[in-house]
Amino acid sequence: MTTSQLIRNQKPGAARREGHPGIALTVIAACQLMVVLDATIVNIALPHIQDALSFSTTDLTWVVSAYTLTFGGLLLLGARAGDILGRRRVFMSGILLFTFASLLGGLAQEPWQLLAARALQGVGGAIASPTSLALITTTFPEGPERNRAFGVFAAVSAGGGAIGLLAGGMLTEWLDWRWVLFVNVPIGVLIAALTPLYINESERHPGRFDIAGAMTSTLGMASLVYGFIRAAEQGWRDGLTLGSFGAALVLLLAFAFIEMRAKEPITPLRMFADRNRSGTYVIMLSLAAAMFGMFFYIVLFVQNVLGYSPIKAGLAFLPVTVAIAVGAGLSQRFLPTLGPKPFMLTGSALVVAGLTWQSFIDPGSSYVGGVLGPMLVFGFGMGLNFVTVTVTAVSGVAPHEAGAASGLLNATQQVGGSLGLSILTTVFGSAADDEARKQLPKFLATGSAEQKAAFAKTHQLPAPWSHEVLAHGIATAFVPAAAMAVLALATAWLVIKVRRSDLEALSGTAGAGLG
Repeated sequence: MTTSQLIRNQKPGAARREGHPGIALTVIAACQLMVVLDATIVNIALPHIQDALSFSTTDLTWVVSAYTLTFGGLLLLGARAGDILGRRRVFMSGILLFTFASLLGGLAQEPWQLLAARALQGVGGAIASPTSLALITTTFPEGPERNRAFGVFAAVSAGGGAIGLLAGGMLTEWLDWRWVLFVNVPIGVLIAALTPLYINESERHPGRFDIAGAMTSTLGMASLVYGFIRAAEQGWRDGLTLGSFGAALVLLLAFAFIEMRAKEPITPLRMFADRNRSGTYVIMLSLAAAMFGMFFYIVLFVQNVLGYSPIKAGLAFLPVTVAIAVGAGLSQRFLPTLGPKPFMLTGSALVVAGLTWQSFIDPGSSYVGGVLGPMLVFGFGMGLNFVTVTVTAVSGVAPHEAGAASGLLNATQQVGGSLGLSILTTVFGSAADDEARKQLPKFLATGSAEQKAAFAKTHQLPAPWSHEVLAHGIATAFVPAAAMAVLALATAWLVIKVRRSDLEALSGTAGAGLG
């Protein structure tokens, strides 16, 4: 048979080079890595961005928040688009939009230009991320092969934040802050080029968009995220903060009402009828809240207290990436035999232990004793959990609802991280203010004349008094972070229930691992 005959006989939407599952998984995982790490890759570059574009300290927070708001708010819409229009097509559209926005952000000359580009990046990520997870369900058969693919995907999702910190440090120190955005351009173009070669198009499910559900869920989630971010900046009594929470409540209640009545809902509420799936959403929400806070505040500690350079700060997070990968590999291997509950319980308990350990951090803490030890415990626990939660959340879902299920899982991770970080920031700010009032008399009594003159201009305490303030605020913030992990542990203990059918689905063989 000639090449032209093969092309004519090929199914519409089939990959041009079928039979390469490893390459297909690499393409999907690369997309997820690029989207996930972009939530953290700019963190270490923020001081350089502030100087280059003359951001105020308050406005600088929106370099992160603009991405978070659009990404978290549009995930469900992106997932539904993949179900209706075809996941490969939507996946490529999201990648190209994300890549274009990254180019615009790197070229930004004014603050508003960078913020608009970051928001557009979030839109592209919201389109690409849920379809990337859903593509695994249509590319790999259920059982061990799909579990291995989920293991890779979950490890990338969990470790992407740490990788972003390392990459951000390297690019900022060796090149320029703009390269934390430019780096996405060649990667995105390559992913878009390889996708039609190695990934099949999914079956399209005729229907129409649930516009009312899409609007209320998107605006409601965005309002909720914005309310917490605003509270961290302006306080809980701020009128706009309270208005955002009120709007979120109304919109999300309206969303639930619309979805109960819609013939083709954007998020089928029957997915929540499964106790295991509902439990995994709560666990993901709680652990993501703790994870975002851990990365954010340890970055502050190693740079501002330990005095690490951007690249050294990024390297300091490599061990947690390794710990996550080890935990993910272990759970992926034994999940079909043992089921999800042991890994969720053990993983959540380790996360609680790691965060509790970090709550004892102080200015005298070393990297090895105060950062590395608890970070390894934390990372291993997250690795055990992320694979398990990812597999459980989409296991047994009908193929035409895989996009909605994966979108909801991604949404809980992003929104959980955003809300958790905002809550921790509020706690941090209150604790730091209290400690600053305690340190001020000490500074005035022992500080040099030069330090006092600088303080009169900036109203910022110099080191070592500022180290006391920062470390106390960070240590206090890790207390609610540990409480969030306790919620995950309690959910795993009380809600998750292992059934014979679950293990059969996970292993692909009847009664695997059951005595």
